[in-house]
Amino acid sequence: MTQRSILAGKNQTIIIKVGGSVTVKGHESDLVTAESKGNWGLTLERRSESQIGRARAAVGDHVLFDVRIKLPPLPSPLRPSTLSGTRPSGREDEGEGKTPNEVIEVQLGGSGEVLVPFESNLKVYAGKDIDVQGINGQVDAYSGLKLNLKDVHLLGHASAGSSMGIDCQTMFGDKVEFKAGRDLRFHVRDLTSAHIRVKDLGGYWEARIGDGEKSVSLKCGGDVTLVTDQEVKPLPPNFILGKIERPSSS
Repeated sequence: MTQRSILAGKNQTIIIKVGGSVTVKGHESDLVTAESKGNWGLTLERRSESQIGRARAAVGDHVLFDVRIKLPPLPSPLRPSTLSGTRPSGREDEGEGKTPNEVIEVQLGGSGEVLVPFESNLKVYAGKDIDVQGINGQVDAYSGLKLNLKDVHLLGHASAGSSMGIDCQTMFGDKVEFKAGRDLRFHVRDLTSAHIRVKDLGGYWEARIGDGEKSVSLKCGGDVTLVTDQEVKPLPPNFILGKIERPSSS
């Protein structure tokens, strides 16, 4: 078992790449702390985004992690009312010693746990399971097996080879698609106006929440469960609804 820590700046972008499974939790600290399980390797370092891209290209095309995806701009400080804004050009929100476009990269050869500051923005890749809890920034996550996002403020891109559970306050973009190999449970709390398209084990159905301003496509090999406190109206041609649940009161 190995543990490493590094000082992170405010609204820090953190890229986590894991061969096995990983649990990522927000904590009241300016440190990023990673702990590996077993005798697998662990590295934790500060790099520029351009360095990350060159490292991806050097190992060829047959890799699990593609970190050349451009990170969408995020406002700072992050607020639901300013999600479409851009990152300020000033330095007042950058951590001491932190340069623009700098990321912290965590690599675990096997499985482990990573603790990050609450306001971090995450991009997580794992060969097996991903469990992310208590993050006030944006989370993008790609798992080979199960994916669980709980108490996350901003949902970015996400996909899972097995089941997926989403519990977020809001999401990035007006036209989004999420895919899972098995069951998909989807709860975005502030989703009050959306056109929902679902394709799961039971077939295809469409529905509208509010005025249907956003487009959400949910596809999985099992069952989709839409969790919302809004009225869901079935749409033609079949006027069919799938599995819909109300949020728990807890």
